[in-house]
Amino acid sequence: MSLKFWTNIGFWLSAAALLYTYAGYPLLLTVVSTLRSRRVRRGPYAPPVSVIITAYNEERDLAAKLENTLALDYPRELLEIIVASDCSTDRTDEIAHEFASSNVRLYRQPQRLGKTAAQNAAVEQARGEIIMFSDATSLYQENVIREILPNFADPTVGCVAGRLIYFDHSGSRVGRGARSYWSYETFLKRHESRASSLIGASGCLYAVRRTAYVPLYHEACSDFIIATKMVEQGLRAIYEPNAICREETNRHADKELKMRVRVIAQTFTDLWRHRTMLNPFRSGFYAVQLFSHKVMRYLVPFFLMTIFTASAILARSSFYYRVMFAVQLAGYAGALIGWVLDRFGVRSRVLSLPQYFVLANVASLMALYQFLRGVRYAHWDPVREHLPPKRMTVTGKPTKEWL
Repeated sequence: MSLKFWTNIGFWLSAAALLYTYAGYPLLLTVVSTLRSRRVRRGPYAPPVSVIITAYNEERDLAAKLENTLALDYPRELLEIIVASDCSTDRTDEIAHEFASSNVRLYRQPQRLGKTAAQNAAVEQARGEIIMFSDATSLYQENVIREILPNFADPTVGCVAGRLIYFDHSGSRVGRGARSYWSYETFLKRHESRASSLIGASGCLYAVRRTAYVPLYHEACSDFIIATKMVEQGLRAIYEPNAICREETNRHADKELKMRVRVIAQTFTDLWRHRTMLNPFRSGFYAVQLFSHKVMRYLVPFFLMTIFTASAILARSSFYYRVMFAVQLAGYAGALIGWVLDRFGVRSRVLSLPQYFVLANVASLMALYQFLRGVRYAHWDPVREHLPPKRMTVTGKPTKEWL
């Protein structure tokens, strides 16, 4: 068979895979979650709760975060707050000590082992029946605990993830792209939860039964693999959209790229270690979710490269492929122009989506390369903009500039 034949096959198979990844899988989820929805039996439940805030050099945000957590609508005698400092070198530990009289405890790692190791150690120190994990940069609505806890009245629920809302008052392209991407992810979470189980949580807001928590290896992406750990135990991780937290996005492409490479590389490690969960005979529809949402998503760069190469070859003899090739060139040129403009601080709404789409897929390629080289990420460095500390009202709520 001719080169043209195989090039056509490569183009259409890759196009079909790309279409399934971004449209077919959401459609499948919608159908399954509608026809075979797994409901959660919510009920009264008010146990002791431990909030663990993992921190490394978070002096800019920690005080506001602690005030916000102390203002949550939950009995103070049932609420324990632990700051797990991964050998911070700034004022993080000092700030945590300043809140000791408000039932805030500091746990400092004896050596820097990374975020997941700090979480593991803090859980061992925790006294709550429910462990809630948070980041120092996340600000909660007052009712988050009361929205999350009734889900644990269902004995099949092992983990509950809240709803993350990103904000970016600067209107940066990266921020707009991240919000669009997260809106799509939120749609998937809502339907994955109803169909079977979440495949991951937002690291800034999720809660786990103390009895179901399994200590994780240090290089794990804890907020991703925690859902798989629940499914392995016959439990579910579910989504609670009424438990809301807010967090600012990255504003610069290089910082967003660095963060995404680290997270995706950790996810590759998690997928490899738990590859048996991709077997539908073992984990049922969860295997379909895991394969479609993660494996297929991370293969997208290869689909894109195949489509681009095939259309470039076939453009010589076909008007259709010339148009397809031109459309791709325009999209990638738009992403490049967006990146260049970003370096000069020039904003453009039109270019935010192609720029972020390309950024996310470049991050997948870089993360796969790092994973195959044997690079493992355990330590993390906060990727922060140089902004003033968050200001709070006397009630512990964020000021309007942050919401």
